[in-house]
Amino acid sequence: MSKDLHTPSMDRLCDAFLSMKTREEMYHFLEDLCTVKEIASMAQRYEVATLLQAGETYQKIAAQTGASTATISRVNRAFNYGDDGYHLALTRTDDKS
Repeated sequence: MSKDLHTPSMDRLCDAFLSMKTREEMYHFLEDLCTVKEIASMAQRYEVATLLQAGETYQKIAAQTGASTATISRVNRAFNYGDDGYHLALTRTDDKS
């Protein structure tokens, strides 16, 4: 994670995310914290990462998710060269969907 994101405010936000105990609690928190568009964008990016992990093509991912190729490329860059957050989350949620 970028060092400029490591702030006391970001620590509190991370702690707030980690304090949610159920999916329903997380829905409530996200709806209070973000706009519907922001939530939908995050869900779309995570779906793109899921499909990239499965080896799908940009064309199929775009058709299935409605994501632009720019969004897919951005997610792919983070997926391959980021801090492994997508990999960690996908590994931990593979059997929970």
